[in-house]
Amino acid sequence: MTITTHRISVGGVPQVYHVAGTGPICVAHSGGPGIDWAYLRMPLLERHFTMVYPEPVGTGDSGRLDGYDLAGYVEFVDAVVAALGVPRVFLLGHSHGGFVVQQYALDHPERVAGLALYDTSPVTGPEFWDAAMAGVIAYGAVDPAIPAAFERAVTATDDAVLSAALREAVPVYFADFPGRRAEFAQFVAGVRAWAVPQDAKPFDVRARLGEITVPTVIIVGEHDFICGPAWAAMLHAGIPGSRLVTLTSSGHFGHVEQPAEFAAAVTALLG
Repeated sequence: MTITTHRISVGGVPQVYHVAGTGPICVAHSGGPGIDWAYLRMPLLERHFTMVYPEPVGTGDSGRLDGYDLAGYVEFVDAVVAALGVPRVFLLGHSHGGFVVQQYALDHPERVAGLALYDTSPVTGPEFWDAAMAGVIAYGAVDPAIPAAFERAVTATDDAVLSAALREAVPVYFADFPGRRAEFAQFVAGVRAWAVPQDAKPFDVRARLGEITVPTVIIVGEHDFICGPAWAAMLHAGIPGSRLVTLTSSGHFGHVEQPAEFAAAVTALLG
């Protein structure tokens, strides 16, 4: 489908976003922080939604800030929603983008029609990161180079170094990268990131999940090492009436690994 690019200003800082598709508006926030938006483009959803893909502040052609925290990401999403000129939108957040849209739904419930929380968590902190690192180390049995590549990615302060390290480490994010290597080659080649400083403050909205009352689907890859089923179960238990969809042949990128099943889970929000 045709995609159009738009630019607004938020307090003098450029915010770029891309629009494709038809139907109710769904704003899709990518992960990272710092990952290029393009990996999250979802053509199957564009048949049912007008998909809006922001370039998160600090990435791409959007502007740069002196510091980055969750409140700042929420502010920039709110500016995009306001620019779209509709009363309410659907929100899809992947990984760190899921933190952003959870906080947005809590801060601006009147602007949210529904939520798709995709491979994300209601909490971070030592337990979260320890579990993720355990998954990376375990993947070393499949590919011994992965733990070192992942370490280079999480410590990178240069955009080019980060992008290269992520491309090397990306197999750990898939359920079966060795068996589908050729299929995912184009995805891997397109991985691009900016070294956006991470907010040191842990994210934790577990005590507030009950405030989310809009239709919500929680989508998780069964083999996701970083935002897997345990964290999805917390979201499902905390958000009243939410629906949990587990993609049994996916890791962290279900929209690529099982695109039809992923799209069906999200479009169910319309029904």
